Amino acid sequence: MSNDLIPDRKTLHAAFAAHVAAALDALEQDGILPASLPRGNVSVEPPRDPSHGDLATNAAMVLAKPAKANPRALAEALAARLNALPEVTGAEIAGPGFINLRLADSAWRGELQAIAAAGPDYGRSVLGGGGAVNIEYVSANPTGPMHMGHCRGAVVGDALANLLEFAGHRVIREYYVNDAGAQVDVLARSAHLRYREALGEAVGAIPEGLYPGDYLVPLGEALAKEFGDRYAAAPETEWLPLFRSRAVAAMMEMIRADLALLGIHHDKFSSEAELQAAGKPAEAEQWLRRHDLVYDGVLEAPKGKTPEDWEPVELPLFRSTRFGDDQDRPIRKSDGSWTYFGADLAYHFQKAEDADALIDIWGADHAGTVKRIKAAVAALTEGAGRSIPFDIKLVQMVQLLRDGEPVKMSKRAGTFVTLADVVREVGKDVVRFTMLTRKPEAQMDFDFAKVVEASKDNPVFYVQYAHARIRSTLRKGEAEGLAPADAALDRLGSEEMELVKLAAQFPRIVEAAASAREPHRIAFFLYDLAAAFHAYWNLGNDRQDKRFIVAQDAELTGARLFLAAQIGQVFRNGLALLGVEAVEEL
Repeated sequence: MSNDLIPDRKTLHAAFAAHVAAALDALEQDGILPASLPRGNVSVEPPRDPSHGDLATNAAMVLAKPAKANPRALAEALAARLNALPEVTGAEIAGPGFINLRLADSAWRGELQAIAAAGPDYGRSVLGGGGAVNIEYVSANPTGPMHMGHCRGAVVGDALANLLEFAGHRVIREYYVNDAGAQVDVLARSAHLRYREALGEAVGAIPEGLYPGDYLVPLGEALAKEFGDRYAAAPETEWLPLFRSRAVAAMMEMIRADLALLGIHHDKFSSEAELQAAGKPAEAEQWLRRHDLVYDGVLEAPKGKTPEDWEPVELPLFRSTRFGDDQDRPIRKSDGSWTYFGADLAYHFQKAEDADALIDIWGADHAGTVKRIKAAVAALTEGAGRSIPFDIKLVQMVQLLRDGEPVKMSKRAGTFVTLADVVREVGKDVVRFTMLTRKPEAQMDFDFAKVVEASKDNPVFYVQYAHARIRSTLRKGEAEGLAPADAALDRLGSEEMELVKLAAQFPRIVEAAASAREPHRIAFFLYDLAAAFHAYWNLGNDRQDKRFIVAQDAELTGARLFLAAQIGQVFRNGLALLGVEAVEEL
């Protein structure tokens, strides 16, 4: 069969977007449409109701008003052009001007061949145009191992990075190491306590305010081995910077190892302490002052009952009320040190120097910071002559359950369940896929019993089982001397065509998910594809003539195995974006 119906091996949806664009060009040449009308809102996509056709376009509806034309009359002219295409069996006008297209089966058979030709690149897009996108995700404080509170944001960020790369962006995966705040001093003091313990001192219960987790015991032992008792009784000023540096390095090594269990590796680790040592926050402050965006002022007294020790203090304040905030925000504390906000705006200003767009993945508890940091970054980048798109994705926490009951905390960690323990119990794929089965802003329960359940209600099992069934079928065919073949794809019937039509949406889903910065759309699509595949498979349980392998009909078997192989390819491509293995068997 020929691929001529798929120009330059474009995916079917992209090819029809090109067909619509060519038809609009022709209408311009005929004087029916004015030249150079903006077409950014013209879409070509499956109609919501499949009974209306295979594809629909809103072109006439979108262009009628700027063209000062009647939408239905414009739709009739456009439909006539589209109806002349050999792949189109019908172009119908619906309502005031939508056009529904019905395609010949040959078009869908051509798409199966396009999947085979593209292989792992099927669905890959040039949407991003090579633009650099910096995605910062995880960025957990370097004070202990990763816990499940970090997991969802880590998976969402990593899957988004994969998705944007597949959609044609150059992606920078970044981790911001918060190693300049009070929490790392607490870490150093906690490490010093474990250091003294390793030297034989009975330290007793861990004092309130220090990190209690057993994960600091090996660090204390390493410090004791390296320094002996040199710092056991020394004043804090002698050992705090050293122990802080050693402790942060040890924690970051642990965090990297925990993330590696999830298949996550960052391209860049940026240190807050190094940022401040390089004077970047001070540079940002001076720039903002020159543009009247920072001034010296006094914060309002806290609302409600004023604390007895509160007194008005003049601080450098960012004019965040100009950007919708309820009050201006300090960038320095009364002792001259940087607030988290002050350091953070300088960090984002630095990131913007090397990227065309910024994306941060934050926990939902940071919602109150979104407006002000977006305002600060907009002010800094626009003032520097660059307008940098900056998106912040908020991710809700995950509640861990075991048979419906909350999971107990980890003694090793002190106050939380470690990511490493969860991954080792249920596996990387289960954790990653499950984290993407709901929109990130929605609450999520992670029940250890349910996520490993072999049922339709468990999305990761359902999708991986579909792929495993395909691989098993192909192995069985090979054992019987039967191989996938596209010589007789016209033998495929309506049930097979419905499966192809769904799989063919993958490239469009990739671009839509990348544009919306929503990797969970890929997981949703794969579940729908799995449901359709299993439904088709079940036809063969009732009717032998609907099985993939029909022993007495090698030609039909070859066509169905070819179909199975391409559906399997779409599963592999989608799962790769999620960082999940497409298993060979279950």
